[in-house]
Amino acid sequence: MTTALYTHPDMFGHLPGAGHAERPERLRAVLDALDDATLDLEVLEAPRVERADLLAVHEATYLDEIFGKAPARGVVELDPDTFMSPGTLLASQRAAGAVVRAVRDVAAGRADRAFCAVRPPGHHAEPGLPMGFCLFSNIAIAAFAAQAAGLSRVAVIDFDVHHGNGTQTALGGRPGMFFASIQSWPMWPGTGHPSEHVPANVVNAVSPDGAPAPVWRRAFEGLMNRVDAFEPDLILVSAGFDAHRRDPVAGGGQNLEEADFGWATRAITSVANRRAKGRVVSSLEGGYDLEALGRSALAHVAALGER
Repeated sequence: MTTALYTHPDMFGHLPGAGHAERPERLRAVLDALDDATLDLEVLEAPRVERADLLAVHEATYLDEIFGKAPARGVVELDPDTFMSPGTLLASQRAAGAVVRAVRDVAAGRADRAFCAVRPPGHHAEPGLPMGFCLFSNIAIAAFAAQAAGLSRVAVIDFDVHHGNGTQTALGGRPGMFFASIQSWPMWPGTGHPSEHVPANVVNAVSPDGAPAPVWRRAFEGLMNRVDAFEPDLILVSAGFDAHRRDPVAGGGQNLEEADFGWATRAITSVANRRAKGRVVSSLEGGYDLEALGRSALAHVAALGER
């Protein structure tokens, strides 16, 4: 199987400000870890996303606002967590464009699996609202592109320590879509508890704050059983690595190691092999300790490439 890696140096140009957790060094840590490993990766350039693809998820007025706020200099605050610098809009277009191109290439048989090393992340962005470092809902946009490319049943699994509220909003209740997310609880943004009323095509699981890894694994297995029953044509992954025990943003919300992310990836590919002809496209979300992020992303991508 061929694993494609989609990225672009323009994504280093997103500069949310000194001391911000979502810093350019995150992407460098991931790319350096992958470059140092003996992986069979085809590196491909992430294009800029088309407005038509953004409109599958985001309101036209929201896009006009985001494009209009892109600064020529300095930093613009969109919310207390989310900022735009002169390079942010292009970085966000490349991030969304990476995942869209990946699903189209996988749908066309040009790659079997893909990992998108992108920033800024996307799973908190709502159709009309930036949130949690995110401007465009990268994975949700790609899910609609996958359907347009002929993969009618698309499942998204999100293992970031924070709930993918934006992805849930975009995909909830939409035919042929399935969203499964595991998150620490309690944890920002305060959504994603199994007691929350959600559409039938959404399933959320939580692992208690500070729980040991086996607790998280059991909850994840339950989610994958639901994804398996959905019988997807493609599995998309919101790959956040901030459930790692070293992560500073999550505050030790989970106690995972890079081996746990490798295990979770193999659980995903097992379902993909059985249901989706092996098709998996993954996109980077969170993860803020540079060493843990690099090691975890490497474990994830290595498991994606296992035959």
